[in-house]
Amino acid sequence: MATVATMSSPATSTKEPPVSLRSWMAVLGAALGAFMAVLDIQIVNSSLQDIQGALGATLDEGTWIATSYLVAEIVTIPLTPWLSKAFSTRLYVIVNACFFILFSMLCAWAPDLNAMIICRALQGFTGGILIPMAFTIILTSLPPSKRPIGMAIFAITATFAPSIGPAIGGWLTDTYGWQYIFYLNVLPGILFVTILWMTLPKEPMNLKLLRDGDWVGIITMASGLGCLEVVLEEGNRKDWFGSNMIVTLAIISAVSLVIFFWRELTAKKPLINLKLLARRNFSLASVANTTLGFGLYGSVYIVPVYLAQIQGYSALQIGTTMMWLGLPQLLIIPLVPKLMTRVDPRLLLGIGISLFAASCLMNSNMTFLNAGDQLIPSLLVRAMGQPLIMVPLSTLATAGIEGSQASSASALFNMMRNLGGSIGVALISTFVTRREQFHSSRLGEHVYQASLNVQDQVNAMTQQLIARGADAVMAHDQAIKLLDNAVRRESFVMAYNDSFLIMGITLLLSCLAIAFLQKPKGPAAEGVH
Repeated sequence: MATVATMSSPATSTKEPPVSLRSWMAVLGAALGAFMAVLDIQIVNSSLQDIQGALGATLDEGTWIATSYLVAEIVTIPLTPWLSKAFSTRLYVIVNACFFILFSMLCAWAPDLNAMIICRALQGFTGGILIPMAFTIILTSLPPSKRPIGMAIFAITATFAPSIGPAIGGWLTDTYGWQYIFYLNVLPGILFVTILWMTLPKEPMNLKLLRDGDWVGIITMASGLGCLEVVLEEGNRKDWFGSNMIVTLAIISAVSLVIFFWRELTAKKPLINLKLLARRNFSLASVANTTLGFGLYGSVYIVPVYLAQIQGYSALQIGTTMMWLGLPQLLIIPLVPKLMTRVDPRLLLGIGISLFAASCLMNSNMTFLNAGDQLIPSLLVRAMGQPLIMVPLSTLATAGIEGSQASSASALFNMMRNLGGSIGVALISTFVTRREQFHSSRLGEHVYQASLNVQDQVNAMTQQLIARGADAVMAHDQAIKLLDNAVRRESFVMAYNDSFLIMGITLLLSCLAIAFLQKPKGPAAEGVH
């Protein structure tokens, strides 16, 4: 792979007109909207216990506050190409953005759990379109040579927002109350709606598309992806296929998705052009993007859970630690487009994924003494790697994509990352549970009351408790309980280590897809060499 590129010829450079300020403002406005939509996925997770307490919800019931948003979002992303053409890009984005702001405020005012779940679903349904539409606006507003800059702006939404979400959510909840994590959307929402209103060109609506829509594809896609998302989000809590609900939803999802894929590959006017996956760069980049979602959302999920469970961190303390992952990316991401003019984007992508994998492997040998300060080095390595992934990956995936296919490419690409994230969180959550059980069983084989070392340790703890005023029987019982808690703690730490190891290996395996990516040719390559 050549790492240093030659200068473009004058003839090539004159093929593209200069990008207007209006186009750049449209890109910035759309990216801000996508940032807020992605932020709302993670910002709620850090405040979920507070919301559950305020609404009188149990742990299982409260999980639907996050699940309802994700289900609605994964369903609305594939619908975006069709509906944006029917209502026009400008009207579709602006109307949904306004509803996103409205439903955000209604979430803050929700009087009970049912109202919250409904408002969160509507928030996800309207906010979900902001992610692929930002991608589409970049592809249609910028020429190929300027797209790496647009992708860098978009990368802030894809990688920075999940990283900074826990910090913002924890600080707002601890300082003002959980309602303010929803009020946060109001002012930025008004700003990006105003920008898009002023910058996006007016287009005629084509409502005929609604009548001629691929309704078989729509219904099977919605039921397939919606049920799959619920299975992934709720499977571990429901004991997976030990639950009749999970089994039923899994069957509905499998049947619906098979019909959906068959329909989209054979229909004259498909909902989404799945034939884009036959293109080498787009399909390979989509595989890598799914893996990125697995690592990105999996790591953002597991680090806060570890800090809360093992170290007893509050939401604010977790957020403060996670800021070491988020803030450095703001400094690195703007440098990536310029770097791509000098270095092969495939090489940058490989370096980025390797750094991301290395950061996971750095956390695969922790002890219970590893708190936030000890995690900062791995978070900084991850912060250096993630910006080197998203921008080159998006640029390589979309090189050669025609303007007419931009919306389908955007929907597919973003859906793959979100789906990878959902799979990652579900698998990591299940893996931690299963590995904790395994390690607990193995450690239990070595810790038993007949062991002289264990008896000595229990006796020592018993004497310490008696010295503090406990009677002999109670002190002995408490000593046994303390030993049991220590075994469980060590089992969980070992399970988290295994999970980080799996994430690191999975990310490294995605480099196989990168090895077969082709470098863009012609005008599309101007921005990357």
